[in-house]
Amino acid sequence: MTNTVDSPVTAESAIEVQNIHKSFGVLQALRGISFSLHAGDFLTIFGPNGAGKTTLIKILAGLTRATGGTAKVAGFDVGNGDAGLRQKIGVIAHATCLYADLSALENLVFYANMYGLDAPEERAALAIKEVGLEGRMHDRIGTFSRGMQQRISIARAVIHDPSILFLDEPFTGLDPHGSKVLKEYLHSLHTKKRTLIMTTHDLSCGLEMGDKVAVQVKGRFALFENSDNLDVPEFEELYFATINNGN
Repeated sequence: MTNTVDSPVTAESAIEVQNIHKSFGVLQALRGISFSLHAGDFLTIFGPNGAGKTTLIKILAGLTRATGGTAKVAGFDVGNGDAGLRQKIGVIAHATCLYADLSALENLVFYANMYGLDAPEERAALAIKEVGLEGRMHDRIGTFSRGMQQRISIARAVIHDPSILFLDEPFTGLDPHGSKVLKEYLHSLHTKKRTLIMTTHDLSCGLEMGDKVAVQVKGRFALFENSDNLDVPEFEELYFATINNGN
């Protein structure tokens, strides 16, 4: 097995990242990350807290600017603030971006209208059904558990059928049933046309979900691998060795 820290960037890439840096004053959150993903790839990024995983997701989603380097997502330069990027991506982050005083259906109808979708109420109801909460669609989000809010947040992120999906710790707050529903749903979202990047601390689940895995340490990719030939015990050993080396 050969460890490849950088994945080559090609013209056909759905996501192209070249030497991305991000500094907050004297703190270097990202220290030169480069990789490439094609349509249909699923990359799981592992790493300890403070490794810069969320910062990387925010840059790729156009939510914050890199200090240096370039990144293209679905053909858009993420540093340009192009509104077209919003139509191509979905983002599940720690903040659910839901309105507590509105029902689940009302929240998703709002986002369906924001994206200019046809039949917004029908699309919203279908998205809620797909995350297994159709029985609660008329209840206020403020009455939902954290896990249920996360599932509606995922429905929000995919209601416009994005070609690229970013998931930052999507299993946070989910009980075993919710985690099972989400895992099955993510499997259904992983198609040849949709590219996914997910951060997680769950080594077993993340390895199962992704066809590529990366270990991010101190703002850089210390490992970038295809997951085909990795089993869970082998990957756990490799992960902790990489973290302990502090690359």
